[in-house]
Amino acid sequence: VQLQASGGGLVQAGGSLRLSCAASGRTFSIYAMGWFRQAPGKEREFVAAISWSGGSTMYADSVKGRFTISRDNTNAAVYLQMNILKPEDTAVYYCAAQIGRATYYNTYQYDYWGQGTEVTVSS
Repeated sequence: VQLQASGGGLVQAGGSLRLSCAASGRTFSIYAMGWFRQAPGKEREFVAAISWSGGSTMYADSVKGRFTISRDNTNAAVYLQMNILKPEDTAVYYCAAQIGRATYYNTYQYDYWGQGTEVTVSS
């Protein structure tokens, strides 16, 4: 499956952005999807994940209550609504897909990656 992330940009602290990830190729609905981010000089970290059906969602503690992950299997897309953004949310955000894994929190559990979209939050 090929993934294309978009929607990043520059926003002031307290603002919102909505990231999108469009998938093509194999049947999208069989994949669990995740969002990760990587700030300069830091390792890539888990942000959020959603099961193949959309029935289960998971969040990093740092974004819980501010970010919402959702998916549209009809249109083969996954979204990350980011509210109350903070400067520490500044990073390149990546979407990723996995199938048949038990957990969602680690980069090695994902089989496919998008190219990333940059989010900058100014203070």
